[in-house]
Amino acid sequence: MARSRIKPLSFLSVFLLGVDGIVGSGIFLMPSRVYAKVGDLSAGLMMLAGISVLMIALCFANLASKIPGDGGAWLYTYTAFGRFAGFEIGIFTWLLGVITMATEISAFVTSLRSVFPSLNQHGNYLMAALGILAVLTILNLFGPSLMDWVDNISTVAKIGVLVLFVGMGLFFIHPANYANMSAGMSNGSSLFGRINTGFGMVFYMFTGFSFLPIAASKMNHPEKTLPKALISVLLTSATLYMIVQLTAIGVSGSSLANDNVPIAASFYRLAGTVGYDLALVGMLISILGVALSVSFSTPTIASSLASEHQLLPRMLGRQNKRGVPIVSLLLSCGLCALMLFSGNYLFLASAIVFTSFVQYVPTIFAAIKLRNHNKLPQGFRLRGGNLIPIIALLVTAYLIFSFSLELIIAGVLVFLLSAVWYFYDDRDRQVNGLRRDIAEVDKAF
Repeated sequence: MARSRIKPLSFLSVFLLGVDGIVGSGIFLMPSRVYAKVGDLSAGLMMLAGISVLMIALCFANLASKIPGDGGAWLYTYTAFGRFAGFEIGIFTWLLGVITMATEISAFVTSLRSVFPSLNQHGNYLMAALGILAVLTILNLFGPSLMDWVDNISTVAKIGVLVLFVGMGLFFIHPANYANMSAGMSNGSSLFGRINTGFGMVFYMFTGFSFLPIAASKMNHPEKTLPKALISVLLTSATLYMIVQLTAIGVSGSSLANDNVPIAASFYRLAGTVGYDLALVGMLISILGVALSVSFSTPTIASSLASEHQLLPRMLGRQNKRGVPIVSLLLSCGLCALMLFSGNYLFLASAIVFTSFVQYVPTIFAAIKLRNHNKLPQGFRLRGGNLIPIIALLVTAYLIFSFSLELIIAGVLVFLLSAVWYFYDDRDRQVNGLRRDIAEVDKAF
């Protein structure tokens, strides 16, 4: 009865949740890194990456319209390839959420070091990071209604800063700045190598979209709302990224390649210290908004694994009166706290990309396998047969070879440990045994 009183998310709230999940620290920190690699091509690369990610997102949208319910990639994999495959992708999807929480919190505290130098000390850094995690945990306890409200404010605030930056920047653009194809060439790498590296950086800026299907059951008519929201969110984010990048290049020129906080530095050239401070606040709101969005969706993954298909202990599916999976929330935040002890933002960011790709591949194959499944609704149809899934696979294969050996080894270890848990968990055998005992008792009477 308590679940029926929870107000579902509207299309606008779903759209803002998706934009907030994608537009995070990347748009405030990556423009200079990408520009240093490919110069003026960086703006076009952002749109190209957005379209490439859209191919993957369309596979998610297709499956979301066929298979309603919480879970996202793991649920689609489960439906297409069975319990074990679904369980493994579920673990990686859950870990992706936990790692993203830790990464965004780490980015938030790291960004504050320019204002509070004491945060360079690991002890102070850790206290601030754990404090932010505690606040996110408390906010989650109030359920989707509060999360909806806070997330909307976060999204509007950071998008407002970016729109203001573009609006003001149009009057300070120097056309001569759009003639720099040599940025980054001093490192001696080939154009293909620089584009490959830059594409990987930009691709990271879009990985947050995969969390949107996880909260499908919280939406009004998810089979219709989710596909439209995914497409709208990706196109909006890609367009915003490209416009912001073009503005930053036009304002800062070649000096953009050397800016650690490029949007804030470009804003400084527009409005001095006030502009810098405004951009910094927008960046912090953006990072915190992503952390908040992911902290809302991540516990739902573990809860769905436990309650809908009994792939994890049932206690992880327990909810409070507001519909919050309380045990999954506490466990997710506990794992996030452990990751924060590393204090290594770059490693956590690279782990996000790796775990994202791990769930993309089986989801794309699931879209191919379930395309004409006669027991599932047709839903959102992908035009061109399997062309879009094949393009999505090529995009994924193009990037997956850039992962470090350490990440691959870590991924294999997670897979093996998860497999051990799966095959040695005797809960299903106990349930089946109980059912047989009940059946025998019924026959006796």
